[in-house]
Amino acid sequence: MRAVFFKGKDQPLVIQQIKKFKPVKDQVLIRLHNAALNHRDLWTWREQTLPGSEGIILGSDGSGIIEDVGEEADTLLIGSEVIINPSLDWGSNSVVQGNTFRILGFPDNGTFSDYIVISKKYVFEKPEHLNFAESAAVPLSGLTAYRALFSKARLRSKEKVLITGVGGGAALWVLQFAVAYHGRVYVTSGSDEKLIKAKALGAIAGFNYKDTEWQQKAVKESGGGFDIIIDSAGGDQFSKLIELALPGGRIVNFGRTAGNITNISTRLLYWKQLSIHGTTMGTRDEFLSMLDFVENRKIKPVVDQIFPLEKIEDAVKRMEQGDQFGKIILQIS
Repeated sequence: MRAVFFKGKDQPLVIQQIKKFKPVKDQVLIRLHNAALNHRDLWTWREQTLPGSEGIILGSDGSGIIEDVGEEADTLLIGSEVIINPSLDWGSNSVVQGNTFRILGFPDNGTFSDYIVISKKYVFEKPEHLNFAESAAVPLSGLTAYRALFSKARLRSKEKVLITGVGGGAALWVLQFAVAYHGRVYVTSGSDEKLIKAKALGAIAGFNYKDTEWQQKAVKESGGGFDIIIDSAGGDQFSKLIELALPGGRIVNFGRTAGNITNISTRLLYWKQLSIHGTTMGTRDEFLSMLDFVENRKIKPVVDQIFPLEKIEDAVKRMEQGDQFGKIILQIS
C-alpha cells in the first residue's frame, strides 16, 4: 500500500510502499477513497519535529469502505461506507480536551494512504447525499466550524455573523451552517472573487480586508456591527474585530493564519461585555450533531480541487498559496 510520510521539518513529503495494515482488537481497516488537506497538515510539515525516525503518515480527514475488522469489532461493519472523526481521546470534559487528546495525522498515522486502521469508535456512516470526495471534506473543518458557531458562539436565528478569511474549509462550513440556521452572514477575504463566491452561497455582503476602509464599510453595511464574529486568522487585524462586535457580542477564534493576536483594546472588551472564545476540534457528541445537521439539511461542502495522491506536493502548494475556495481533496482510489 502507498502512504505519504512526513519525515521531518521542511523535508519533502515522501510516498512509500509499506505493508498493508492489519486491524486488531476493536480496530477496523478502511480502504480509503479520498482524504482532504487542512492547514494543520501544512503547519505540521513546516513546524513540527518528528518524534521518531520512521516518519508519520499525515492526514486528518478521510472517507472509504471498511474492508476488515479486528476480533472485537462486528464483522457486519465490513462493506460499510464511512468517514472518520479525527478528534481522538477528547476526554470526559466537554468544555476542554483532556491531556491525552490528539488529532489524527500527527502523532498518529493519518489518512494520506491507501488504508488506515483505527478504532471503530471514531468511524461513522458516510452521509448518504455525499460522495466519497465530499465526505472527506466534512470531518475536521466541519467539526471545528460546528463547535465554534453553535457550542461557543451559540448562534440564534437572525443574528448577524461576520466570518473572516472566507475561502478555507472551516470558514466555508461556518458560512453554510450559519446560512442554514437563518443567520445574517457577512464575510471578509483578500480576494474579490472569493467574496463573489461567498455571496452565491448566501452571504449578504463581503469586505476585502486589503481595502483600508473595509471596517467602516462593514459597520455601515451591517447596520452597526455584528453579534458573532468567527475568526481563523488572528494577527494584527483581530483588534478590528473588537471594534466591530456589538455589545454582548461573541468572538470565536480557531486559527492563526495571520499570526499572533496583538493590540486588543481592553476598554472596549469590558465596556461592550464581549466574550472571546478559543476553540479546537470538538467532542464526539458535537461530531454526531454536526453530521445530523449536514444530513438533515442536505448541505454539501465546497470542494476546490481534487488531486491524485501522487500529486500531494501540488496539493500542498495550492494550500500554501492561499488561492483555494473550499477543500482541497486527494483522490486515493
